[in-house]
Amino acid sequence: MTRLDVLDQFKSLQDAIYDGLCASDPLMVWQEDQWDRPGGGGGRSRAGVSGSIWEKGGVNFSDVHGVLNDALRSQLKTDASTFQATGVSLVLHPKSPHVPIVHMNVRHFKLDNGKEWFGGGIDLTPHYVEEEEAVLFHRALKAICDQFDTGWYADFKALADDYFYLPHREETRGIGGIFFDELGALPGSDLDQAFAFVQALGEGFLPTYLPLVARKKDMPVEPMHFDWQRMRRGRYVEFNLVHDRGTRFGLVSNGRTESILMSMPPQANWAYNYEVIAGSNEAQTQGQLKKGKDWLGGA
Repeated sequence: MTRLDVLDQFKSLQDAIYDGLCASDPLMVWQEDQWDRPGGGGGRSRAGVSGSIWEKGGVNFSDVHGVLNDALRSQLKTDASTFQATGVSLVLHPKSPHVPIVHMNVRHFKLDNGKEWFGGGIDLTPHYVEEEEAVLFHRALKAICDQFDTGWYADFKALADDYFYLPHREETRGIGGIFFDELGALPGSDLDQAFAFVQALGEGFLPTYLPLVARKKDMPVEPMHFDWQRMRRGRYVEFNLVHDRGTRFGLVSNGRTESILMSMPPQANWAYNYEVIAGSNEAQTQGQLKKGKDWLGGA
């Protein structure tokens, strides 16, 4: 595996996912930007709005390098001087409150001290949690992980539960997924295997997510559903701005602000001391947002 292999694979992944989204939602209006980072490197952002399925979304590729400032050294917990970071990230905010928000990113880091690794994750954030949907999503992720190591799903699922969590709300962002970091750099781990895994995860995105969209995109909606959707989007914003490492890395590394904040929903609401109605579908969803929940459905 070479750095050129990673670049080519991640660019191809961005193209494949973008093409799949265009085919699924031809009304989505996309804007592509090629950008340069002042400190070194750049990227290609593709942001879309006003589709029939997705109200807003984006699929970004970046390849940046440069000097590690104090904030970056602290975040990466390293004494290295320079870095290279390459990745693909995506977020899709659906129009229908019945269709879940999805996020995925895969990334490769290399430091001048010789340390090199892959990281990433994928998680699903339904506005209304449905058991069957959660089971389908987690079983698909387990199948991808099991191709490489039958222990990875449980390990990475636990990391996702911890990562995609809002401690100030005492709730998970959604139904979780998988999260991993420093894969290939840990003692006994294999960098080539890690690269193959992130390729498989990227290639599995469309076959995993699009069937979930198809199940729900035409469900009838009422004004109350949109009110709840905007409240849940508010929690999504809270996580991304307060806790998300990718957002923090992008901002402290002097990345492109528009691309970094692409993950924000088009509209979100906050209400003081908001409480759900006992016994409602909203209350049922609120009660499901807990760490450690087994979503495999007995598999």
